[in-house]
Amino acid sequence: MEARLYQHIARRLEAIQSCNDEWIDKHEQAIESLVIGYMPHGSGIDNGTFIDIVNSTPNKLIFTFGYHHMNENGYYDGWTEHKLIVTPSFAFGIDIRITGRNRNDIKDYLYQTFEYAINLVVDA
Repeated sequence: MEARLYQHIARRLEAIQSCNDEWIDKHEQAIESLVIGYMPHGSGIDNGTFIDIVNSTPNKLIFTFGYHHMNENGYYDGWTEHKLIVTPSFAFGIDIRITGRNRNDIKDYLYQTFEYAINLVVDA
């Protein structure tokens, strides 16, 4: 069934709330597979993106990731740690918020990258 990535993840989280342990594992594996397959990794998000299944709900998706910064000479010179928080919006479908330091104005890039990924239409 085709739907936006955030919808697939939220539906699986909803299902987790009302099923047995066997199905909880299956839903969690499906969520992790979606995150690995579609959420950003590389291009500075070098360790990938991870979902915080414990603290996420069908109405609040929480992802963690780090960004690997480069200096003006092209050398890696540190990391910033971030959370992506996705919540419903009556006006726009979803709202996204990225926490963490805005070192080198990186958040503009991060918002564009994650907004694109979380809104992908996928068949899952």
